[in-house]
Amino acid sequence: MNNRFRALSASSTASSRSDFRRDVLRGLSQANKRLLCKYFYDQPGGELFEEICQLEEYYPTRCELDILQRRGAAIADRLGAGAALIEYGSGSSRKTRRLLDHLHEPAAYFPVDINGEQVRRTAQQLARLYPRLEVLAVEADFTQPFELPAPHRPPACRVVYVSGSTIGNFEPSAARDLLAGIARLCGRGGGLLLAVDLKKDPRILHAAYNDRRNVTAAFNRNLLARINRELDADFALDRFDHYAFYNPVPGRVEMHLLSRTSQTVHVGEQTFALAAGESICTEYSYKYSLRDCEHLAESVGMRVREVWLDDKELFSIQYLSVEDGGN
Repeated sequence: MNNRFRALSASSTASSRSDFRRDVLRGLSQANKRLLCKYFYDQPGGELFEEICQLEEYYPTRCELDILQRRGAAIADRLGAGAALIEYGSGSSRKTRRLLDHLHEPAAYFPVDINGEQVRRTAQQLARLYPRLEVLAVEADFTQPFELPAPHRPPACRVVYVSGSTIGNFEPSAARDLLAGIARLCGRGGGLLLAVDLKKDPRILHAAYNDRRNVTAAFNRNLLARINRELDADFALDRFDHYAFYNPVPGRVEMHLLSRTSQTVHVGEQTFALAAGESICTEYSYKYSLRDCEHLAESVGMRVREVWLDDKELFSIQYLSVEDGGN
């Protein structure tokens, strides 16, 4: 095994399964039913999401890759030499490779992902591609406390990278909590490289979440399939419609599964009734203005230092510095 690669599991499979069951039962018991979008990403869900990222309608991945390609050197200069890069929700780390190509002698790269199999596989690939880089894979839910292994070389600073539309999946108070935790992790002198999907024409958003090939619909329904596979449930996937729309009041895309008929479903020994047309909300994706981002950063003692945009100004990557040590 490459001596520049190590892996750390923050939780056992049994406890992860227990958390999944608890969250599903709690969400389906609410008057307005809800499933957490972090559970989209089992192996089939991760593969479907990678397919979504290739779709013509889905601009965020294309825009972020474009920014990293054109502005990667400037981003690397902002981070400085010897930084430890910690990526929340790393997935395949496809975008990160463009960033790693530019970084100045990074001390280590920590891919953090809830999908343990994928994060270990990806980390091993990166360790082979970047033999001088120490890659420390962490299987963890980054919304919960977790430990980072110590790299062999002490970093000059810690920088967390939150890519894609991840920050948009958090409601405003939870987004502040996430950034506050990042500030504490990085400490004074550290920072956050934050990808942010910007507010735009709702027609562009509608197309991105309702693609013509229905890959997003399959991705959405796969959450029910995962519950069937792992929690002894009996959701009939063909009885649910994918429904996604932009809600301009809170400024977010909402993704739902609508029950086509009045039906009863079972999760283990628990029974849940759904009326025809009843919704199970599976994801929120908030969109931000640049001023919104400044307010969010300031609320947790961080400051937006630099913003990089794609040519059409649909998407941004921003560097936030920790101003007060994350207290």
